[in-house]
Amino acid sequence: MFTGLIEDLGQVEKIGKNFLSVRTKIKDISLCESLAVNGVCLTVKKIKQFLDFHIYELDVMSETYRVTNIKNLKIFDRVNLERATLASSRLDGHIVQGHVEFVSRVKRIIKNNISHIFVFEAKNENLKNIVYKGSIAIDGISLTVLDVSKNSFSVSVLPETFKKTNLCFKKISDLCNIETDILTRNILNKFNNKEDQNFLKILNENGFI
Repeated sequence: MFTGLIEDLGQVEKIGKNFLSVRTKIKDISLCESLAVNGVCLTVKKIKQFLDFHIYELDVMSETYRVTNIKNLKIFDRVNLERATLASSRLDGHIVQGHVEFVSRVKRIIKNNISHIFVFEAKNENLKNIVYKGSIAIDGISLTVLDVSKNSFSVSVLPETFKKTNLCFKKISDLCNIETDILTRNILNKFNNKEDQNFLKILNENGFI
């Protein structure tokens, strides 16, 4: 499990259909431990240790390669990295599993005085678990949903988050990994009939979910 708080902006060293190597300042990861790369939970299989950095080689399963933006990465690309959270840690972000549900294309990037607003394209089927003011992980970054419309959703990114994550390198049409909030998904999946949906709408409008 992760929290969506990025620890380091790593760099792709090598990439293939079944592996990915990343260079990072994070040093205290052991073999077979988990590392989230752009929000994708991967397992460390090899470690190269250097004085100022480490290189971790991670397994990439065929399904992971197919449904995430890992297949679009190139050598020297910057990637968001986060170690698995400890049970004793503060949950400053939100619960992130590292199980990407779909990829979404950057539609617009709007700069205002204190933040950047990112608008993402999304199919209706992918919007069903995204709610206004709910949590969402974009390339592994814990963010809050700013708005949801018919074919898109948006998030607001604070300056510190923008500066310390790969969002500062994103351009229009770039693809990002998306994981919706597991708590919201579980609630939404329990409300199927019209009466339940009306109650769910009231909860959402009043900020309970």
